[in-house]
Amino acid sequence: MSDKQWELETLAVRAGQRRTQEGEHSDPLFMTSSYVFSSAAEAAARFKGETAGNIYSRFTNPTVRTFEERLAALEGAESCVATASGMSAILSTCLSLLQAGDHIVSSRSIFGSTVVLFNKYLARAGIETSFVSQTDLSSWESAIQSNTKLLFVETPSNPLIEVADIKALSELAHKHGCLLVVDNCFCTPILQRPLELGADIVIHSATKYIDGQGRAIGGAVVGDKKTVGEEVFGFLRTAGPTMSAFNAWIFLTGLETLSIRMQTHSARALELAVHLFDHPKVTKVHYPGLPQHPQHQLARAQQDAFGGVLAFEVEGGREAAWKIVDNTKLLSITANLGDTKTTITHPATTTHGRLSEQERNDAGISDGLLRIAVGLESVKDIKNDLETGLAKL
Repeated sequence: MSDKQWELETLAVRAGQRRTQEGEHSDPLFMTSSYVFSSAAEAAARFKGETAGNIYSRFTNPTVRTFEERLAALEGAESCVATASGMSAILSTCLSLLQAGDHIVSSRSIFGSTVVLFNKYLARAGIETSFVSQTDLSSWESAIQSNTKLLFVETPSNPLIEVADIKALSELAHKHGCLLVVDNCFCTPILQRPLELGADIVIHSATKYIDGQGRAIGGAVVGDKKTVGEEVFGFLRTAGPTMSAFNAWIFLTGLETLSIRMQTHSARALELAVHLFDHPKVTKVHYPGLPQHPQHQLARAQQDAFGGVLAFEVEGGREAAWKIVDNTKLLSITANLGDTKTTITHPATTTHGRLSEQERNDAGISDGLLRIAVGLESVKDIKNDLETGLAKL
């Protein structure tokens, strides 16, 4: 059977694997910096790109290639470029496709480090960014200029779990000759496939759900052969924000259980969201699986489940939020997510702490907001642990 006939669960286990002469069953790990050529002529042909093959592990490594091909298959893409982190995936995309004088329109509901990357470091390169509402299509269109080349969105967003209409944004982007880049970190291709909805490029932080156990840092850029396979790959080959072979091997093992984990994370997050929605000390719950969420129907249409991350708000600002965090015993106080272990974080002072107060207010990140990435523990235990903190309010 061709891998194009396989279902997602099968692709996550089988796609991209090439067994060596040793006949190994699991994916091999190639820990080597360089490769030996049979002749000077072969070496020259490889470096010129006249023949395919390994050259140097900064940009060609069999283990990394297997991960790239497997993730590309899951997203339904032609190409994937693995990177050292999720942030380096975004940086590689922007620096390979944009130049001084170009303009980005981005949702303001994105990860704090991405905001800093756009506002500080890309601005130094002469690339400007306008930030707009995640969910107001008219604000996106109003922000597009003659020099706009790229629309960037993270859906569901971090940390308010807002859902953007990918199909509508793709139509808008293409109408104005722009690329649509979608950060698919929270859903993974198991729950959402942006390319099928018209997106041009998909970004991943493999650190999160693709790994699934908090073991390694990595990222990926997924798209077509020209834009990703040539342009983004060319940047990685030269600049070197490379994924290590060992981390790629870890991510391959993570992909094997990704479908099972994403469905379980989603089911447990929904149960916790329903519980918190009815809690007398919680003023608001942000989770698209709730019928009360403003993008509930949209999430139902473009996602296969609602994901494992939710956020909720309490009265009393930072003091109240920190009281909840500090009184948990089971939940891990960490800014990472996508782990088997449930994590809790206070976005205003961690993931989005480098933003100004005005920027946080514009993004709707209040001091009383807490983000929960629901792991694989018993939901009953998670509820009880949160209740210890909520009871202190």
